[in-house]
Amino acid sequence: MSLYTAVKAVASKNGKSIYRIEHDLGIGNGTIARWDASIPRADTLQNVADYLGVTPQYLFSLAKKEKK
Repeated sequence: MSLYTAVKAVASKNGKSIYRIEHDLGIGNGTIARWDASIPRADTLQNVADYLGVTPQYLFSLAKKEKK
């Protein structure tokens, strides 16, 4: 699982869409989707994690766990 997929899974559990997260946090449209192939800026990832009520470490561990 990519970091994008991990964020999408947690967002879904919280009833949020990727679009809503980007809009509410003032992140450019499509930014989170690009996390499928790249590592995000630390401050942006922290803001998204805070918004979802989790830690960045949790998102990374979820992404790593699903790769196995």
